[in-house]
Amino acid sequence: MKRPAKTQRSRKGLSLWSRGFRPFFLAAAVWAVAAIAIWPPFFTGEIQVPTAFSARDWHVHEMIYGYGSAVVAGFLLTAIPNWTGRLPVAGWPLIFLCALWLIGRVAVLLSASIGSVAASLADSAFLLVFAATVTREVIAGKNNRNVKVVALVLMLAVANAGFHFEAATTGTATISARAGLAIIVFLILLIGGRVVPSFTHNWLAKRGIAERPVPFGESDSIVMVLSAVALLLWIADPDRYWTGGLLFAAGTANLWRLFRWRGWAIRSDPLVLVLHAGFFFAALGFLFEGVHAFRAEIIPSAVGVHVWAVGAIGTMTLAMMTRATLGHTGRELIASNVTQLIYLAVVAAMLARVTMEFLPALMLLLMYAAAIAWISAFAGFIIVYGPMLAGPVGKRG
Repeated sequence: MKRPAKTQRSRKGLSLWSRGFRPFFLAAAVWAVAAIAIWPPFFTGEIQVPTAFSARDWHVHEMIYGYGSAVVAGFLLTAIPNWTGRLPVAGWPLIFLCALWLIGRVAVLLSASIGSVAASLADSAFLLVFAATVTREVIAGKNNRNVKVVALVLMLAVANAGFHFEAATTGTATISARAGLAIIVFLILLIGGRVVPSFTHNWLAKRGIAERPVPFGESDSIVMVLSAVALLLWIADPDRYWTGGLLFAAGTANLWRLFRWRGWAIRSDPLVLVLHAGFFFAALGFLFEGVHAFRAEIIPSAVGVHVWAVGAIGTMTLAMMTRATLGHTGRELIASNVTQLIYLAVVAAMLARVTMEFLPALMLLLMYAAAIAWISAFAGFIIVYGPMLAGPVGKRG
């Protein structure tokens, strides 16, 4: 017979392996620091990395499928038990998933030595096993509402495998890189579209403010469909006029959604405001990519890509990582001064990286400035939140 849930929940063990957000958020932050510390000297040829990927492809892959997949895993492994009422994946199964993720990072880094096929198999294993895990949990919990999230994880796993295949057969992985970025951006629109108005509503309700965010409705569903179509066209053919038109329309529509969530009313709470900022950057990326499709000589594609990758993904993931860590380890949901500096640092990284596209004479200086700002943000997260992730739950947890 199975042990009662209460008994299982009270089992002893290292706190680090008790919930998915703990090891995966910590691993994501460590890799965010390490991978970006390697990137500028790798790009300029000052150091050699034994990867079969080009410098650009390695950087893109490890930010999207390395860092990004770890944050997605940490978030979903923590959220799904709340959605389904099932026990969280913990202990040895969680250790196994983390080991697969780590093996993937090492395999990609050493792929020139171990061979592209072995590296692709080792790296693809994590997302495939993780996709199977979340599929099992959502189906077993009869949580049909979140099947779409499972579908996106499966798509991310397929896109990762496609990245290896495309790089091996064509020499670069531009389509798979866009696919991975688009999937995570869509996850931000989907999950952010729930949590941003929800946390804003809770904050306003707690303070007795009558006006609240507009709840999700049919118009939001239409915007999500529009965004999905625009992203699909961007993956397949980013420079066409019709792609640009749909991207611009999707960006404008998502800004309209964000406006309806009353972000200005919670400006005194950085922990909620940063969620609005992350969603804003997601919408802004659509606009920049849309303008690029019409006037590539004015707005390089890398502008929109890095507004998405550094601004939207960097800001939103740090926002969720800090909030989830505070809430699930029993701390007050308050952004300390250091936490606010972490948020500002990742925005500074985005600004430096985007400015680099317009000031080519300062390319290396701005690249290193962006890297230092990004590293500062995630090193700050490790220093402040690492002990919380590895330590016991507080009284409120």
